[in-house]
Amino acid sequence: MKSPSDDDAGRNAASVIRVLVVDDSRLQRKILTAMLERWGFEVMQAESGEEALEICDSSPPDLVLSDWMMPGMDGLEFCQKFRTLDRETYGYFILLTSKSEKAEIARGLDAGADDFLTKPVNGDELRARIVAGARILSMEQELNRKNRLISDTLSELRQIHDAIDKDLMQARKIQESLVPELVRDYGAGRVSMLLKPCGHVGGDLVGTFSPGEGRIGFYGIDVSGHGITSAMMTARVAGYLNSRHLDQNIALERRFDRFYAMLDPHDVARLLNDRLTHDAGVVEYFTMVFAIVDLQCGRVQMVQAGHPHPLVLRTDGSAEFLGEGGVPIGLVSGVDYTGFETYVSPGDRILIYSDGFTECVMANGEMLEPEGLLDLVAAVPAGTDGQEFLDDLYWRLRQTMAPDARFDDDVSAVLFEYTGP
Repeated sequence: MKSPSDDDAGRNAASVIRVLVVDDSRLQRKILTAMLERWGFEVMQAESGEEALEICDSSPPDLVLSDWMMPGMDGLEFCQKFRTLDRETYGYFILLTSKSEKAEIARGLDAGADDFLTKPVNGDELRARIVAGARILSMEQELNRKNRLISDTLSELRQIHDAIDKDLMQARKIQESLVPELVRDYGAGRVSMLLKPCGHVGGDLVGTFSPGEGRIGFYGIDVSGHGITSAMMTARVAGYLNSRHLDQNIALERRFDRFYAMLDPHDVARLLNDRLTHDAGVVEYFTMVFAIVDLQCGRVQMVQAGHPHPLVLRTDGSAEFLGEGGVPIGLVSGVDYTGFETYVSPGDRILIYSDGFTECVMANGEMLEPEGLLDLVAAVPAGTDGQEFLDDLYWRLRQTMAPDARFDDDVSAVLFEYTGP
């Protein structure tokens, strides 16, 4: 019949089930085995280190009790080889020895032993050492359980991430389709566009359209925020300013069932603002510069709704920022937008750009600002035009940043070049 202390030992040592006793003395093995079995452990025996290694390889024990002094492979060498075995869990190792010198104990610890028992073995002390080892094994098992849980969770998260990444790659293709061509030549003028999202998808949008010869429209838009929500808003706005299906473009008005007329830019801004502010649940807004050009006379009409000031680059080398700011689209209902105009001569250019340019953080920690943009424009080699001009401008912007820095915002631009009728 088990004593209460025996039951306590079994409960406290629940992490230890299988014990290997290694001793060249049959009597010593018999004594230790009897005590361990009385406490409820499954006991295996080996009379040498070589035999013990074979048992450990086929049936790994939770705890090893090994004599130090044995013929052939002694307990110290066996312990060293035991630690090299490929195990899923940790094995607790107790050396049985008559040695008590600190140097010898240090040798045993260096070899991988966890604890020592002095021979002859006292039952109460043995039980206490096993309970102590069981606590360590229990913590190790709990740690392994949590590691497996973390590993399983990470695996699941990787699968989710891969699925999201795949969806985002497809979303990027869809968003790229909103700007099917980055250059449109209208004869008397050319529109080139740049669109560089800082992530898979972005909240910037550029575009151009024409209802017929002599009149074109172009725009730059920057939706608040980043990521999927902003990208969905750009898709929505692209539908409002559709370049392929003019009947869906709110900037155009059908006249006499024969042709489309361009609405004034400030009316387009008002229509867009009314649509967004009247949609319940939509909290996103966007900044915009929208321009229409009469290619016959070079008259340019614009509206600015919170977007950076458009830049006019004259053939004489002068540059001028236009506009007075304005209120972003979708931020406040009932806004009365005011347009403005300018005239361009052959060779003049108009640059619309997002704040991804002017708010780009340079290597010195400061923002580029409009003055820095003028410096970038001036640095572009003379004679560089169209898409090459925008690509060079973007490259120069990248050079202002720290080598390992990444863009925090989308970067977009529209360049209109007037060649004249």
